[in-house]
Amino acid sequence: MGDYKLVAVGTDGSTSATMAVTRAAQIAADTGAKLLIVCAYERGRRSDGRDRAEAERALGDEAYKVIGANPAEEKLRDARDVARRAGADEVNTVAVEGEPVQAICDKVELHHADLVVVGNKGLASFAGRLLGSVPAEVSRRSPTDVLIVHTT
Repeated sequence: MGDYKLVAVGTDGSTSATMAVTRAAQIAADTGAKLLIVCAYERGRRSDGRDRAEAERALGDEAYKVIGANPAEEKLRDARDVARRAGADEVNTVAVEGEPVQAICDKVELHHADLVVVGNKGLASFAGRLLGSVPAEVSRRSPTDVLIVHTT
């Protein structure tokens, strides 16, 4: 491991992201680093359950985007609990309106993170091959080291 002072991890509340949060927290605990958990969200026009149902129906397993700031804050609280159970001492969270890759990379750069951790969900999926995936894009665009955790 390098001399990590700040480890960043993206979460969307999925099982894959939770596994990435756990690994990031373990690295932070092992190196004495702080942990920054980032959750991107989109502000929907309609905030009823139909949006989520339509997304789940259209995207299946890929429907893990967070819609609205309140669900993002809930995901961050859950991720903070996971991180603390995994040993991270200092855990900060941030909800960012926008697209996940941009949100993660912006916060990594803004906070001068030494490492960014993401789960590998999407790398082998059909949508990931066609459109790119969050882990692939983060690994291309991140200004720092990237750890892609094997989660699926």
